[in-house]
Amino acid sequence: MKIAITGKGGVGKTTFAATLARLYAEEGKHVLAADVDPDANLGLALGFSEEELEEIVPITKMRKLVEERTGASADNQFYKINPKVDDIPDAYSRVCNGVKLLVLGTVDTAGSGCVCPEHVMLKRIINHLVMRSDDVVILDMEAGLEHLGRGTTEGMDQFVVVIEPGARSIQTYKNVKRLAAGLGVKQVRVVANKVRNEEDEEFIRTRIPAEDLLGFIHYNTEVIDADRQGKSPYDFSETAVNEIKKIKEKIENSDI
Repeated sequence: MKIAITGKGGVGKTTFAATLARLYAEEGKHVLAADVDPDANLGLALGFSEEELEEIVPITKMRKLVEERTGASADNQFYKINPKVDDIPDAYSRVCNGVKLLVLGTVDTAGSGCVCPEHVMLKRIINHLVMRSDDVVILDMEAGLEHLGRGTTEGMDQFVVVIEPGARSIQTYKNVKRLAAGLGVKQVRVVANKVRNEEDEEFIRTRIPAEDLLGFIHYNTEVIDADRQGKSPYDFSETAVNEIKKIKEKIENSDI
């Protein structure tokens, strides 16, 4: 299973990504969770300490490594578009609660046509992760649609868009679905988070096709408490874990 999780900033995609990763790890699966968000906090949601995470440098910020693998430098603007990356996930990941965390970072240069050594590395590593057939790979993507424009998530089994009950989140889902089709992604599914009541559920159901809706995660103060303390929501809220477990089962039973 290879899943890219995306959505607007602040909708709770990292909470969902981390809990999903820990559920798979609890089953004894080999799980690699990759943080592709410049505001990297997937590690905290997995259970790493702040001190552990401060020691991690995102791959796209490892200038020496990028230059070594691509051949690019200040004196050489020509670089390999197919650099060696197969050793990077194991060499640079850290493990917590049975999940390997790989902090990839993102590329600062905006625009769908961005091609630079860091982007080449990022795309190659993600492509390699997709090919790791024995691993469950979960990508916590940057907020917004920049990664879709750069094509760094081609080949994923599914995009899961985390939304809130609101018009802007619905628009994000529609945009992701449109752009993902051009990348050959087979399915774009939706998880509705921070759902407060039946009115919120009805709002989502009337705007998201039933075949795309994976389920609801309800507004939960235990998850907020976990975030406030920089802890994993998996260890704080049995309710949220059970809701995400049902969503996980639906992901696994879907035809992709």
